[in-house]
Amino acid sequence: MQMQITIDGFVAGPEGQLDWMSFDNDPKNLEFINHLTDTSDTIIMGRKMAPEFIKYWEGVPKESPEYDFAQKMINIPKVIFSKTLKTITGRNARIENGDLKTEINKLKSGSGKDIVVYGGANFMSNLIKENLIDDYYLFVNPVAIGKGLRIFPDKMKLKLVDSVKYSGEVMNHYKPMR
Repeated sequence: MQMQITIDGFVAGPEGQLDWMSFDNDPKNLEFINHLTDTSDTIIMGRKMAPEFIKYWEGVPKESPEYDFAQKMINIPKVIFSKTLKTITGRNARIENGDLKTEINKLKSGSGKDIVVYGGANFMSNLIKENLIDDYYLFVNPVAIGKGLRIFPDKMKLKLVDSVKYSGEVMNHYKPMR
């Protein structure tokens, strides 16, 4: 799981606002994000995030400095979990309506590289409740927002694997203690 988070533990404002995020253009941060992407061959996400995610990356023009990364985001297969959607527009994207735990465990048991997870608070909370996250990469932004949406629904112990300071944020890599 790769996610932006505030220092007070929120992943979005009360109405889902993301205006608190600092977009750290630190070359080492961008290199690390590319590394996480390159070691993955599947992206999973919830239905709320998927349309904007797909639209954004498929709309990056060739002249943009994001173009090469956008091509990775387009070319990696995306599995969008939804109880309501049956289809989605976008290259290399498909909808999965089956049981979250069953379907993700099928994906995890297959051959290939890692699976990267992007999503909103509800989707991430559901993954956490089902113990489906093996690695947490939390990009801590230097901001407190006081109230908002969280991803950890209950008490959970994590083991810190690594912590890296970038120019505008800190990336903490945790593993669950099961």
